[in-house]
Amino acid sequence: MRTHDLIEYLYMVIERGGSDMHISSGSPPMGRINGILQPMTEELLDVSDLRELIFGVLKENQRAKLEQEWELDFAIQVENLGRFRGNACYVLGRIEASFRYIPSVIPELRDLGHGPTVEGFTQLRDGLILVTGTSNCGKTTTLSSMTQHIARTRRANIVSIEDPIEYLFAHENSLVRQRQVGSDTHSFAAAIKSALRQDADVIVISELRDLETIRTALTASETGHLVISTLHTQDAPGTILRILDAFPEEQQDFVASQLAGSLRGVICQSLLSRRDEPGRVMASEVLVGNSGIAACVRSRRLAQLANLIQIGAVDGMHTIDDSLMHLANHGFIGLEDALIRARDDDFVRLGHEKFMRERDGVKRR
Repeated sequence: MRTHDLIEYLYMVIERGGSDMHISSGSPPMGRINGILQPMTEELLDVSDLRELIFGVLKENQRAKLEQEWELDFAIQVENLGRFRGNACYVLGRIEASFRYIPSVIPELRDLGHGPTVEGFTQLRDGLILVTGTSNCGKTTTLSSMTQHIARTRRANIVSIEDPIEYLFAHENSLVRQRQVGSDTHSFAAAIKSALRQDADVIVISELRDLETIRTALTASETGHLVISTLHTQDAPGTILRILDAFPEEQQDFVASQLAGSLRGVICQSLLSRRDEPGRVMASEVLVGNSGIAACVRSRRLAQLANLIQIGAVDGMHTIDDSLMHLANHGFIGLEDALIRARDDDFVRLGHEKFMRERDGVKRR
């Protein structure tokens, strides 16, 4: 028999340092703690429990939309705890839901593990910047941190288009307008087109979900606006390929030329369990849109991008292998975890062995 309500379950997750909470029929409420799912209680939830828990936090129009469309993205504010992004859907005819914790304070870029290159992206006046990675890798947090950094360090008109709204931004030295798809606008593409007529300096798009959104975002990035968004891709070359493949084959040469001229940077990130202490640490790959990168994108020679990132340190670039090797060398993660995620595991292994030999040599002296 259930003895807790939804808010109490959410409190349990946050008290244990968790990021997500899932409620599913026939299972106890599950929290993701340091990347691992753990039961929050021993009580099993049934169909009536789930319906009561989920519908209890939805507005009437949200309930109607969920029952009509069978899935819903939403956000809730919990007093003295913070905001949560929710997704409710039907599974085998039963309603279930997941909740992602959105802290009230937006972390600084450096505290997330980003370096000067990513912070430098926030000072650009036009072009396209993409934050990419798999689900639950912190893309939204990085996007929000960049947005708040712009608001604090520049005098900019920022239009943020989200579904749903997660972090709440402070205007600080800028003007920040947060628009939610479904309540403030009908679609991402429509909101981007509207932003072009709102004297926007920066357009933040929570995700490039479809062809029309990608097409409109590219146009905006070419017309004097800084556009920042996210994609579900695992590395920088895959990000370029994902955008090109979204278009019909006969349009891809034109889009490649368009992207070559507007792409300013790609930040690919993932979160790994730490070895030195509880928690997770970020590994990343950063591409900077210099002339060499632009030439490869324009000619669609994407296989060469990884090598250009490897030799692009002077422009602030680094590969995922560079990041993994750094984390392993300094004990944040184990070498085995680094090799599993490496693009070139020999590069990481040999670099780590060299680092350890040099470190041990210094100790002996």
